[in-house]
Amino acid sequence: MEGRIQSYPPVVNEGSRVLIVGSMPSVESLRCGFYYAHPRNAFWRILSEAFERPMPQTIDEKKRLILDNHLALWDVYASCERQGSLDSAIKNGSINDFAAFFLRYPAIRVVLANGTQAFNAFPKGCNLKVLRMPSTSPAYTKPYQEKSEIWNRALHTCLEG
Repeated sequence: MEGRIQSYPPVVNEGSRVLIVGSMPSVESLRCGFYYAHPRNAFWRILSEAFERPMPQTIDEKKRLILDNHLALWDVYASCERQGSLDSAIKNGSINDFAAFFLRYPAIRVVLANGTQAFNAFPKGCNLKVLRMPSTSPAYTKPYQEKSEIWNRALHTCLEG
């Protein structure tokens, strides 16, 4: 996939308290029409285990997993130019309007950035706690169990606080 690509609208509702942000959907996610569609990306497995829910298969099940657990899901970039799926290939990124987003959803108090690129690109000065999480991407080689434990701890801590 070459040229300018667009991210998806946020998955969010009034009950969302923690926002998870990625950078930009992968080529496979863009092909499939939703976030984290690559079968080797650990995102949905980590969330289903953290909340003791079945592994979601459909887009509706994935949205329910996010919203039922008071989460929101979006990407830092609204659009960018990129060849392939690697974050390092992102060029000319246009950042989503987080100021308007947080005004619309004031219950969100914490942002979990899925990987270094999402953390570094996320706008500074939003007056929210922003945590850099290990990327769930298969390109990021930290062992699954370690990623899962870090995500599980952060999700539960942020939702309880």
